[in-house]
Amino acid sequence: MEAFKKRQITFLLQLIGISAILFGMHSYLLYHFASDMEFFFPVWQIYTFHLVVTLVLYTIINYRYSSGKTDIFNVFMVMTFLKMALAIVFLLPLILSDVENKQPDVFNFFIPYFLFLFFEVFTLTIFLQKE
Repeated sequence: MEAFKKRQITFLLQLIGISAILFGMHSYLLYHFASDMEFFFPVWQIYTFHLVVTLVLYTIINYRYSSGKTDIFNVFMVMTFLKMALAIVFLLPLILSDVENKQPDVFNFFIPYFLFLFFEVFTLTIFLQKE
């Protein structure tokens, strides 16, 4: 259980750091290049969603791995599918809204989505290689 806590704390600190950097860059770019646009979702809501979902996914995989179940690929695939479904649920108010141009909001959501996905895969690969 000690290894679980150590990996979890390390991942949480890395996730908060990456999230803060990405949020800052995203906010900066929107301020300078899209200040005249009105977005459906504030950037902080998008990053909060990604941070929470990524943390939950990693925690479940880390827990299963710490419990002795080393075959975590299937769990990762199921959790990634669930994450995609949650992303659609998150975007449902936008999809059902009367906003004419939804493309900027979709890009605003999915660019960080794929960056967080890359971070998940990268960190899981590293911790599996170390074991």
